[in-house]
Amino acid sequence: MAENKPSPAADPATFELALEELEAIVARMEDGKLPLEESLAAYQRGAQLIRYCESKLTDAQARIAVLDGDTLRDFTPDAK
Repeated sequence: MAENKPSPAADPATFELALEELEAIVARMEDGKLPLEESLAAYQRGAQLIRYCESKLTDAQARIAVLDGDTLRDFTPDAK
């Protein structure tokens, strides 16, 4: 018999929505009343949201404008 696995949830529309969803997952898991399978699914979704948030933060860091003399330019970590 084939196992019914839920398809992976899509990435949230924004960093803020991802953070809200992650906070809700943490609250549900801390409550301690989730069945094992739901706890595992919540953990997996939480890990996905963390990766998404880390990616968005990394992207934001790369786009920070820095002052170079009298000119603002995009931050590039490899620039010398």
